[in-house]
Amino acid sequence: MASGTVSMPDGGTPARLDSHLHLWELGEGRYSWLQPTHGVLYDSFTAEQAREALSAAGIEQAILVQADDTAEDNEAMLAAADANDWIVGVVGWLPLEDPTASAALLETWGSNPKFRGVRTLIHDDPRANVLDLGPVRSTLALIEKAGLAFDVPNAYPRHLGQTAAIARDFPELTVVVDHLGKPPRAAGDASMAEWERQLRDVAAVPNTVAKVSGLFEGGVDFSAAALARTWDVALSAFGPERLMFGGDWPVSLLGGTYAETVSVIAGLIGSLSRAEAQAVWAGTARRAYGF
Repeated sequence: MASGTVSMPDGGTPARLDSHLHLWELGEGRYSWLQPTHGVLYDSFTAEQAREALSAAGIEQAILVQADDTAEDNEAMLAAADANDWIVGVVGWLPLEDPTASAALLETWGSNPKFRGVRTLIHDDPRANVLDLGPVRSTLALIEKAGLAFDVPNAYPRHLGQTAAIARDFPELTVVVDHLGKPPRAAGDASMAEWERQLRDVAAVPNTVAKVSGLFEGGVDFSAAALARTWDVALSAFGPERLMFGGDWPVSLLGGTYAETVSVIAGLIGSLSRAEAQAVWAGTARRAYGF
């Protein structure tokens, strides 16, 4: 077990695992989405900085998630994971529209036991039908065969419907909804009702799980009380055994410190039983990513 981790009283797995952590180092041609207008995010964020923030908040382990659709980002994450035993997994990028290249890259990266999932920044793609494309479906079949999970970022409003469809069409593929699909709390009741309908459609497919992460939204209260409706919908739809905690550091810094983000989510999880809470804090992530 990694130094500094905390065991459960029964000798089980560590109590708290962050399923959604980013690292990046600014450089030419990398993270093109990241601009000076992003304020505090326009900086480099290292494994050492992340470890310090997690330790201070009582989080023992983490899963790195890609923040750039490049092989370089994957290589950097895998290197960080190999160098730090508290990083237990990596959700990396694949070129979804090129199944031949994806197959070759899976041969390379799939040999690393910490490569546990795939994500691509489809929310930045102007096309609404990305997950319906034939080549993408072929790559999803490869991911399913490899036993890896597939993360869908920021799915509402364009991709939640497609998410339910791919989960039905690939029943052996664990489909992970990042950030609860990005509930549109600032947009009003009608948008929230449509988000709820779509999220429940996804949750009705048993091979789906969701991350309680990335819920800060500019101009909207970020507190356990303010997130009560969002949490109640997610808990009702998925149950604690299919929800997982994610801190979304360093993006979470837009809403406060990492410790403050953890505190908000802990305020939601606090209503659960010990076993249910442990599922959200670590158990679901460990099952979903095959640890």
